Amino acid sequence: MLRSRLPAPERRHRGDHLVAAVLVVLLAGVAILYAVQSPAANTESVTAAAPAVAPAPAGAVPDGFTELWRAPSPATPAPIAAGDGVVVAGGSTVSGRDARTGQERWSYTRDLPLCTVASAFGRVLADYRNDEYCSELTALNPSTGARGPARTLDVRPGTRLIGDGPLLATGPDYLETMRSDLVRTTEYGNVRALEEPGDQPRTGCTYSSFAAGGGRVAVAEDCPSDASQRLTVLRPDSAKGDQPAADSSAELGVRGAQVVAVVADRVAVLLPGEPRLLLLDRSGSRIGEFPLAVGSPVFTPTDGVARVTRDDGDLYWWTGAATVALDRTTLEPLWTLRGTLGPGVPYGDRLLVPVPGGLADVDPATGASRATVPVDRAGWTGAVQVSAQGSVLVELRGQDVVALGPR
Repeated sequence: MLRSRLPAPERRHRGDHLVAAVLVVLLAGVAILYAVQSPAANTESVTAAAPAVAPAPAGAVPDGFTELWRAPSPATPAPIAAGDGVVVAGGSTVSGRDARTGQERWSYTRDLPLCTVASAFGRVLADYRNDEYCSELTALNPSTGARGPARTLDVRPGTRLIGDGPLLATGPDYLETMRSDLVRTTEYGNVRALEEPGDQPRTGCTYSSFAAGGGRVAVAEDCPSDASQRLTVLRPDSAKGDQPAADSSAELGVRGAQVVAVVADRVAVLLPGEPRLLLLDRSGSRIGEFPLAVGSPVFTPTDGVARVTRDDGDLYWWTGAATVALDRTTLEPLWTLRGTLGPGVPYGDRLLVPVPGGLADVDPATGASRATVPVDRAGWTGAVQVSAQGSVLVELRGQDVVALGPR
């Protein structure tokens, strides 16, 4: 009987074992290096241990408000009442607080400094600085602090995140927009890596004023080829690659104008000099100009974003010395309340507008103030931005968040 001859067993030499050992060490080193350098390794995320207890809903305006707690929040350019709590941010940490007590419920910290924090799409958006760019954007659940989508931006320090349809990241010579999953929809201006030369309509322009809303973005531009300031209105959802789509772009005939607000079919622009509100339609045609009796000074935001709040109906714009109500569809001025410190916030069926010594209790339909609800601001006389979390008010005074409860 013939026996099949099996191949001789493979002999392993000492060199083979050395090579295998070196490969194992190298792979382990790469894994360790990745783990150390990855964002997750340099992040501390502490989520909420239990659901938040929301404050009671706002009802009738109380006789007064008292301070419940306060915290520094230099990275929030507007007060953030999100989920059932309040968000404060500074340094490298974003913190979710109980609205009534100020107790920290969740926190998110990276080994990078914060550029700005905002609220949009039902999330808290934390933008961190990496080298010269504010490039690290992370979405957080406002109730738990759990991480959501993340993406990389090309904006620089000083950026603001505004709007939620679309979300706009501003900049002095570049801006970009995102949809709710943080996917980029438009790049405009000095794009770092252009797909094709000529994709951008103009070069060398700088941007001074911005607004987002109604699916559109309005930006005031100063371009070397123009004799005056230009207003451009973009449609982010219609953009293709680096080719932005615009409803209109035309010179204003002046310099120093400020974009106040943009909705689906209108844009409102504050003209320089004697205060006048210019309205333009979707094609960029001028359809109205309204003189404003707002007093002085007229506020010029250094971040290029007008101080505007809104309720289920209209918009409320702070000019620096007055609050002006704007119709939500036409953007025409409805009424003006002078001597205010900020735009105001809905509270029940009323509007509370910050004024020296407290909050004006205002009829949102007419602008008539029936009383000033006292608030002790401990000597603070500057601008006040205010938001509401149920019956709790959240004031941003400079870089401090102050929570107020009804007496």
